[in-house]
Amino acid sequence: MASVKRKNVVEEEESDELTFLPLGSGQEVGRSCHLLTFKGKKVLLDMGIHPGLSGMDAIPFVDLIEASEVDILLISHFHLDHCGALPWFLLKSNFRGRCFMTHASKAIYRWLLSDYIKVSNIGADQMLYTEADLEASMDRIETINFHEEREVNGIRFWAYTAGHVLGAAMFMIEIAGVKILYTGDFSREEDRHLCAAEIPAVKPDVLITESTYGTHMHEEREVREARFTHLVQDIVSHGGRCLIPVFALGRAQELLLILDEFWHHHPELHEIPIYYASSLAKKCMGVYQTYINAMNDKIKRLITIANPFMFKHISNLKSIDQFDDIGPCVIMASPGMMQSGLSRELFEMWCTDPKNGVIIAGYCVEGTLAKSILAEPEEITTMSGQKLPLKMRVNYISFSAHADYKQISQFVRALKPPEIILVHGEQNEMGRLKAALIREYEDDKEHSINVHNPKNAQTVSLKFKGEKTAKVVGKLAANGAVDGAKLTGVVIKRNFKYHVMDPSDLKRFTDKSISVISQRQMVHFSGSYKLLRYLLTQLCPRSIEMAEATPGYPSNARIMKVFDNITVVHQPNLVTLEWEADPMNDTYVDGIMVAILHVEQLNLSSTKQVPAINKRDMNHFKTCLVEMLVDMFGEESVPKAIDGDSFEVKAGGNVAHVDLKHLMVTCEDEKLKKIVHTAVFRLHQTMGPEPDAEPDLALVAGK
Repeated sequence: MASVKRKNVVEEEESDELTFLPLGSGQEVGRSCHLLTFKGKKVLLDMGIHPGLSGMDAIPFVDLIEASEVDILLISHFHLDHCGALPWFLLKSNFRGRCFMTHASKAIYRWLLSDYIKVSNIGADQMLYTEADLEASMDRIETINFHEEREVNGIRFWAYTAGHVLGAAMFMIEIAGVKILYTGDFSREEDRHLCAAEIPAVKPDVLITESTYGTHMHEEREVREARFTHLVQDIVSHGGRCLIPVFALGRAQELLLILDEFWHHHPELHEIPIYYASSLAKKCMGVYQTYINAMNDKIKRLITIANPFMFKHISNLKSIDQFDDIGPCVIMASPGMMQSGLSRELFEMWCTDPKNGVIIAGYCVEGTLAKSILAEPEEITTMSGQKLPLKMRVNYISFSAHADYKQISQFVRALKPPEIILVHGEQNEMGRLKAALIREYEDDKEHSINVHNPKNAQTVSLKFKGEKTAKVVGKLAANGAVDGAKLTGVVIKRNFKYHVMDPSDLKRFTDKSISVISQRQMVHFSGSYKLLRYLLTQLCPRSIEMAEATPGYPSNARIMKVFDNITVVHQPNLVTLEWEADPMNDTYVDGIMVAILHVEQLNLSSTKQVPAINKRDMNHFKTCLVEMLVDMFGEESVPKAIDGDSFEVKAGGNVAHVDLKHLMVTCEDEKLKKIVHTAVFRLHQTMGPEPDAEPDLALVAGK
């Protein structure tokens, strides 16, 4: 399909306001959920829960919006703080839109939320949804491939690799030409199994980015891994138990790869068991093995030799009942923030022994046990309310795959978005990141940015004065329409996109059709066919053709076509005009009718004469002609006076040459030629002198 784009800057409208409303993770970490509104379209970004809260308190502030008005819901990845409230929202709100996530995210979402239902330490009446609700929600979720463009109700969107966990996506959303990039949680550092987040080739107008670590900088990966393995080795070598709280999926797989390799290179540790304590372990590994192609090149190379997720030194531990606690060991158990579940049980069993150690390997949300023990309190409160002394070693090594300040700064530098909105960060960390980004760009005259860090329920409003682009398609484009050329066609607007096309292309490119009004007009004419043909030749030279016999007319009817689109049928004492109604054809028909009626009024029906025209003063005729053409085309297009028998009319870059002596008009532009000829002939017919040489009627009649 050939196409040409036309742009026109338009005035700012009220609907040019884009609003961003955080319903969760606004100056906090947890329950990520944001409403994006522009041009009447509404997009929800994520639907998570707060790990430090439970029941309805944990969900986003969705009571601030009308769920039925939301067009689409995009889920960035499978972590609970980004999708934990999804089954509830899909089934128990009045949301009727469409929900999208990547294939890997959907596969893991099912198992991760099932585990969340089982380990939640709250009553059934406080649960947001049941196992049956979770199963039913699967039918409401659609999948999207990375870089696959989708469009829903005029909202165009596609996904980029985010690097955070398997299947994590950054979404680029485009509404009416304005592009918004939502990173979700992302990491620009390639680890042992995941690719780094992509830098989109398309530059966004608005960047919505996480700010989890604020201005902190991560350790180098090699340094971090060495510190981690040394710490684990030190705990177990002194007879202790090493607890590593993790989520069932995500950083757990990275740590498993590190530990399995480390144990392989240290035979003295082979007698010390490593357990992956998760009821989802086998199912999760199945998903990871299925989506090898979504991982980095190192994993893809290893899979050709042996499956890197078939661990030699790690065993699966489904429940604490299967665990024989008789000596040093390493256990990775969920959940990662120890709100409840197996990691909480093991921590309470081991926290009083100084030989034991717990390694917090990821980001911790305020209000969770994992966050509170980082301050090394003297005692902790168990789930049953009992107070226990905290004597075990507490260490923090961040393997969290969130972007640090260096990564975010480089990401912003590469994309150069004029507007940045910070989400998913504690108030102080978010504030520090905002200040640092503003300082970094305050002296950059080429790239100015605005940084926003809204609280939950605090709206950010942005104005966009965009360009409207019309794409010329179909016949108009195929005929070589280029910038600067005049176009005549139909403008169609659909989903903020404008297309200019020939009316005949409406059915091809749209669901619309064009109606054609066929008109017929009959007038009494006592003159001969020869006379009629002569009159039409004066109006439209070289444009008369003999048409085929038309059904409904007698065999003696003589049929002509003039001005390309008007059929003239001559019968004794009757002329019939047929045409498809449009402004140009209607004008031509008016000219034909004037000529026919004028001849009829003179009662000239002779086939051997051309109707005589009253002789007038030629100078007066030229003066009147100039005045008429000035009215039609403007003073710049017509000479102030006509000195000889010829002159020029200039209009739209075209020139029409007029020969008054022979009443001839020549011009490369057919429409301009017809208009000028009609004007000259009609004025001449009314008041001008006869041409010097009268046309031969026999020749005109084709005899």
